[in-house]
Amino acid sequence: MHISVRILGTKSRQRYAVRRLVAAAETVLRSEYPDLEVEVFEVKTESEISKYTPVLIAPGLVVNEKLVYDIWIPTKEQVIGWMREALLVTAAIQDACPSDEK
Repeated sequence: MHISVRILGTKSRQRYAVRRLVAAAETVLRSEYPDLEVEVFEVKTESEISKYTPVLIAPGLVVNEKLVYDIWIPTKEQVIGWMREALLVTAAIQDACPSDEK
């Protein structure tokens, strides 16, 4: 299972807080999904951030190319929920594909 996470923010302090939440969520989810792979990217420039959201003053989080928040710093439980949802969607897509296309 694979999740791509993008942490949006022009301020390193905000990105760091969100990165810690993502790492904590990954630890929790790894107990449920031992083969979990999480790729984390930091998006720092206004031009790149604006591809996902017009909000530049607060950090944002994108999970599997879906903007899940951009107004506040979320709780660990919220991040776990968003990442779990992305895993379930990924699993459903893989189950829908014939085995030779996985």
